[in-house]
Amino acid sequence: MTHHRKRKRAGASLIAASAAFLLAAATSAFAGEIIPTSEVRVEVDVIAKGLDHPWGIEQLPDGALLVTERSGTLRLVRGGEVSAPVTGLPPVTASGQGGLLDVALARDFADSRTLFLSYTARGDNGLGTAIARARLSEDGSRLTEVTEIFRMNRFSGTGRHFGSRISVSDDGTLFFTIGDRGEAERAQDMDDHAGAVLRINADGSIPADNPYADGGAAAEIWSKGHRNPQGLDIDSETGVLYAVEHGARGGDEVNRPKPGQNYGWPEISYGRHYSGAEIGVGTRAEGFEQPLHYWDPSIAPGGMVVYRGDMFPEWDGDLLVTALKFQMLVRLDLDRETGEVLAEERLLKGDYGRIRDVRVASDGALLMVTDEGNGEILRLSRAPASSN
Repeated sequence: MTHHRKRKRAGASLIAASAAFLLAAATSAFAGEIIPTSEVRVEVDVIAKGLDHPWGIEQLPDGALLVTERSGTLRLVRGGEVSAPVTGLPPVTASGQGGLLDVALARDFADSRTLFLSYTARGDNGLGTAIARARLSEDGSRLTEVTEIFRMNRFSGTGRHFGSRISVSDDGTLFFTIGDRGEAERAQDMDDHAGAVLRINADGSIPADNPYADGGAAAEIWSKGHRNPQGLDIDSETGVLYAVEHGARGGDEVNRPKPGQNYGWPEISYGRHYSGAEIGVGTRAEGFEQPLHYWDPSIAPGGMVVYRGDMFPEWDGDLLVTALKFQMLVRLDLDRETGEVLAEERLLKGDYGRIRDVRVASDGALLMVTDEGNGEILRLSRAPASSN
């Protein structure tokens, strides 16, 4: 599996140069800040401002950026300039934690202009997570051929825990997440899409090798027992799928979702209820998988990416996780052989607000968005060697 966010394109030198030029031009509008880390000094530039709670970001092949705003708007950002709303979106309901959430590009986007959106939809019984496929016009101003390819099978009145990050694998299938919708027991109901990592084909059909394609549970389910995963990525080199999810009071987790496996929520957890009461039977029980890593107290994780890029070879293969509560970017140093977490480094703490998503740009820099009413796009790059 190869994640759409970090694909390397054969013969892409001109595209990469164009993208790098556009990003460099955008960063010149605002002065960058040099920040030391344990292994390298980084420069943080604000490349766009004035976004309304941006939630997801994607870099297009020409270097322009697509950004979702939770309030229901998709924007194109080029050279630091934020466009008028992209037209043609499916009906989006912005309520509570819901709205327009993630955006992901199809693997053949450069030719097809196809992308995917996750969002909150309204149905007869309330709200739920949906996925749509669409084509972006050549000028980036509108969507066409918009088709809803997935709608969760049980809507409810709560306004929280919608998920919903998307990751596109090298075979074109979509992995995406849905939270427990604030109703914890749903994460253990195998006929319910809530509290799960799910997988579908690009047309919404069920992949034949899904663990429940032949029955036993809802056919779209890949793994269950997740509370509210808002980060998802596939390592482009190893093919390992990673997810990061919110716990309750403590117990945020990084997991490696495997087909047909159950990650325990709410039967096991490393956190507690907000009342202070224990959750389930403790931290371990037969039949439930253990997290790769957990946080207590919670950091309120958002998006996540496995770093594969040329700019920071020191971080190769590490997990980068955004955090809302402590307003930071967390680097988890993974052992190259075992994949276990060796150390944790906390970057940018409190400097830029609530960081919602992180992606790897074509040049290896990091692109992040801040979940604020005056949200920003940040670019984190390697500081010049001559900087003081």
